Amino acid sequence: MIVKNPQFEISAVSPNQYPKNDLPEIVLVGKSNVGKSSFINTMINRKRLARTSSEPGKTRQINFYNIDEKFYFVDLPGYGYSKMSKTEQAKVGNFIEEYLFHRDKISLIIFLIDIRHSPTANDKLMYNYIISSKRPFIILANKADKIAPTKVAGTTKSLQKEINPLMDSIMLPFSSEKKIYSDDVWDIIEKYI
Repeated sequence: MIVKNPQFEISAVSPNQYPKNDLPEIVLVGKSNVGKSSFINTMINRKRLARTSSEPGKTRQINFYNIDEKFYFVDLPGYGYSKMSKTEQAKVGNFIEEYLFHRDKISLIIFLIDIRHSPTANDKLMYNYIISSKRPFIILANKADKIAPTKVAGTTKSLQKEINPLMDSIMLPFSSEKKIYSDDVWDIIEKYI
């Protein structure tokens, strides 16, 4: 897909702030610093539309990016960031739950994990959360550029066995840095929008 005019639209923390149109929403979930914002920038071929940071926990609201009036990329706050206070973690957790379970515009959830590490307890919780939401989803093993190209397929498969033992979900490698594998992801997104 060629993206011509992507726009940041709004940061929201409650349903009354969500966009009011009927565009489908492609939602990004994953732990802090797994590369959700970089994923958006890579997919739309922009450097800085979605704000990225080397410091985890920067995204603390639900960010809606309008992609050519066709759909939204929705960037959820990352989980597992310990410097956020317990009160703030609970608040963020509540509005993420509200969004994931009640928003009827969600067409696909893209769950990002880090290809270099075994899924954390929080990753497994999020996976179960996504399953219980009964929404379509795919899993991306992000940062595939950080391991040898010959190990990408095998590592992706072994991560899938850990997080999705039934092997019944789509799981693909991804790299924002090298911009490889993005065509495969676009093919899937286009089916859902």
